[in-house]
Amino acid sequence: MSTSTLDLAKRLGALLQSRGWRVATAESCTGGLVAGAITDIGGSSAWFERGYVTYSNEAKTAMLGVRLDTLAAHGAVSEATAWEMAAGALDKSGADLAVAITGIAGPSGGSPEKPVGLVHLGCASNGGETAHRRFVFAHSDRHEVRMKSVKAAFDLIESQIEVTTRLA
Repeated sequence: MSTSTLDLAKRLGALLQSRGWRVATAESCTGGLVAGAITDIGGSSAWFERGYVTYSNEAKTAMLGVRLDTLAAHGAVSEATAWEMAAGALDKSGADLAVAITGIAGPSGGSPEKPVGLVHLGCASNGGETAHRRFVFAHSDRHEVRMKSVKAAFDLIESQIEVTTRLA
């Protein structure tokens, strides 16, 4: 993990700890890299609840409760699926916040409608606030798509903490 990614994880940990909150992750295309970056930080057990790696559609439905009709209508890489993954991780984990990532890291698997580099992130919190971000990391290789997705997830969680704190 790069130093900048670990710095983001440390900053996130400090924010979560200062509020007494815990985070859960639901990852598809990143395969657990967000959870891995978090658990690279000593003491992260104080603010990291758990991570779900749900690479297959079956895992998304069985572990997170993503609906089959959502997958059929929108596909695994979609805003709707990211929302359901985040909501499922939040519900099943008991964490205060949950982030979900689903995307097409490549080098194959893309289409004109859903190109390689397309990533959807969803974030849900116990306060009821939700957020979604869509990225197309064009001209990126598989590793770069995955690492940009990890950084985007940390940014989204941090943003969600700020929103949730302002509304409290």
